[in-house]
Amino acid sequence: MSESSIETLEMRIAYQDATIEQLSDLVYAQSREIDRLNERYQQLESRIGALAEAEGGAVQNLDETPPHY
Repeated sequence: MSESSIETLEMRIAYQDATIEQLSDLVYAQSREIDRLNERYQQLESRIGALAEAEGGAVQNLDETPPHY
């Protein structure tokens, strides 16, 4: 292989390494955001359940489909 071919390959590997690192950081950030959203969902779900119990069951189950469907 010529010197320029080796340099070209080294440059490509360097760019690929940088891209992989950026993608890894992005996946990590998205994973943290998903975890945060799941935690918030659980909090809201428990609050809705508590409100439904406080209303004495007067609040309709939000998972039920309306009768016209």
